Amino acid sequence: MELVIRLFVVLHLLGMAAILGGWIAARAGSTSFAPLVWGARAQVVTGLLLVGLNEMNDESLIHAKVAVKLLVAIAVAACAEIAAARASKGEPKPALVDAAAGLTVLNVLVAVLWH
Repeated sequence: MELVIRLFVVLHLLGMAAILGGWIAARAGSTSFAPLVWGARAQVVTGLLLVGLNEMNDESLIHAKVAVKLLVAIAVAACAEIAAARASKGEPKPALVDAAAGLTVLNVLVAVLWH
């Protein structure tokens, strides 16, 4: 079970990397928001799976922390999805892309600093 959890942690971190990489690409002028959107989706899904796997493994979790991280991850996904939809209609919203990146960093801070 430990190996499966670690593999999902890797996928979770790759989702974060996709979000931040997508933000960097968007700030450099890219019109493709696919990495940002798919990274945000991956973060929500792998985060939920990690909670379930850790619960099954009888790990101690701070449920308030999990709830905060889930809410922030959903906000990241919403910003990414809306930014991509608006960009496809020719109405770019760079503030939403910036918000997605900022909220992602916030989620990293919550993950690392909340004990």
